[in-house]
Amino acid sequence: MTETLGTMHWRALDRDGEDKCRLARHEDGYMLVGHARFRDGSGWAALDYVVRCGPDWLTRSADVTGTLGGEEMRCRITCEGGQWALNGAPLPELSGCSDIDFSFTPATNLMPLRRLPEVGRLPVRAAWMRLPGPRLDPLDQSYTRERGGLVSYQAAQTGYEAQISVDPCGFPTRYPGLWQQVEV
Repeated sequence: MTETLGTMHWRALDRDGEDKCRLARHEDGYMLVGHARFRDGSGWAALDYVVRCGPDWLTRSADVTGTLGGEEMRCRITCEGGQWALNGAPLPELSGCSDIDFSFTPATNLMPLRRLPEVGRLPVRAAWMRLPGPRLDPLDQSYTRERGGLVSYQAAQTGYEAQISVDPCGFPTRYPGLWQQVEV
């Protein structure tokens, strides 16, 4: 049985696209279910995703299915005992990662944002899924809570920095230059 905790709808600012997702309490943890539709360098994409987390908001597994640039995409990502795998193939380079981060949606920032203390900083190493591919690489991130519902975000490997607006559920509502919440 699942209980919906929140929903979000974003529009992309750097390309044509949108994403809708739902956060639910599920069994002994949480589940994020979303639908991203966008156009990038490989063409149109229609990707559905599910991320499963434990009660500690750490990623246990994720699935992405759909089409990307006219090609079918289907992948299953698991993390058991700190060991990551993509479609059953071990990924030892992801050792130490606690979260999945899909490059095509702001939704996966929710998990570290839910763990972020009211005051302070949260360093995170994420398994960063980039497209096309899919390709998974470690991404060192930092989240620092600021005043006014803002969170300072930094990604070491990309040099990206932003002040993200966050709603009470933990969803990013404004991701400068990339995503904006669609007001209903």
